[in-house]
Amino acid sequence: MTKEEVLGWLADVTDPEVPALTILDLGIVRDIQISENNEGTTVKVWITPTYSGCPAMDVIAIGIRMALAGHGAHKVEIEQQMSPAWTTDWMTEDGKRKLKEYGIAPPNRKAFQSLGLFEEEVIACPRCGSEDTELVSQFGPTSCKALYKCLTCKEPFEHFKCH
Repeated sequence: MTKEEVLGWLADVTDPEVPALTILDLGIVRDIQISENNEGTTVKVWITPTYSGCPAMDVIAIGIRMALAGHGAHKVEIEQQMSPAWTTDWMTEDGKRKLKEYGIAPPNRKAFQSLGLFEEEVIACPRCGSEDTELVSQFGPTSCKALYKCLTCKEPFEHFKCH
């Protein structure tokens, strides 16, 4: 069993809150260690939550255990690594593309317009691409998302916040 094989098996573990993304798309898998002893092989996986206290982490840990058990890894240890804190910079470009296809505007650190002393994030509608959108609520169905409305196509949509 190799680290590359384990990464391949983890590529099928999806985020329970945004099932279009895998945990590898999110960049929450920090490290993998494989060790052998008289009792067999132990696989240790370090993961970082997208938010401290993220309720999805327990479900993700179960998904990791199931994926690895399905490939013969029965001794699995999962550690949450809180530092450094996760940021949307760790997401893959493929993950951001998948978010958009799923109907959620992906994070985009470069999309700001200057308003004098303040900056406001410009969020493009994932459906029609218009940047004529407005924030409806800073708090969406999960802590990592905000709610927006497109003023062009009139569709509401979620935005995966930068952090």
